[in-house]
Amino acid sequence: MISHLTGTVAAIGATYVVLDVNGFGMRTLCTPATAASVRLDATSTLHTSMVVREDSMTLYGFASADERDLFELVQSASGIGPKIAQAVVSVMSPDDFRAAIASENLVALCKVPGIGRKGAQKMVIELKDKVNALGAVTAPTPSGAGAAQWREQVSDGLQGLGWSAKDAEAACDNVAHLVDEDPGVGIAVLMRQALVSLARK
Repeated sequence: MISHLTGTVAAIGATYVVLDVNGFGMRTLCTPATAASVRLDATSTLHTSMVVREDSMTLYGFASADERDLFELVQSASGIGPKIAQAVVSVMSPDDFRAAIASENLVALCKVPGIGRKGAQKMVIELKDKVNALGAVTAPTPSGAGAAQWREQVSDGLQGLGWSAKDAEAACDNVAHLVDEDPGVGIAVLMRQALVSLARK
């Protein structure tokens, strides 16, 4: 219904962005990496997907059309809803997901919160013939994490995906060395590595 939105960023949360589009405040649920990539009062474009339920209409926003297409593709697998689909986009790029499905890499798929081995097997079976429809272009790399902000953004993002505050803080501790090694590391990279560390628990 709504393919994309361009407007002024009016508000940013750990997992949402509000765009002011000609006076209308459009709230979109986003991955933590997407939320971290926009700036208040700046003009931004989000590629969107609307999920309609009997009691709600929810708009999801993504940094690229490929991420949006991945979000929609994952939901075409039986038993997969928008929450898990958004977790997939948080953890894997479209190229990573396509490679995991094509090679039947269940280990990679099981790193996504909410997907177990049986769910991963089902996704491979149901999506293997569809996955090539995803574009070959990967999502743009978000800006650097920043020494003062990354921990809060990653922690809030993990809690938004369903992890406890304690687990989120532990995961931040596990990836802190990446910021020390490269202060310009992106939030998306930190989120993926934090989720990998939680998946090992």
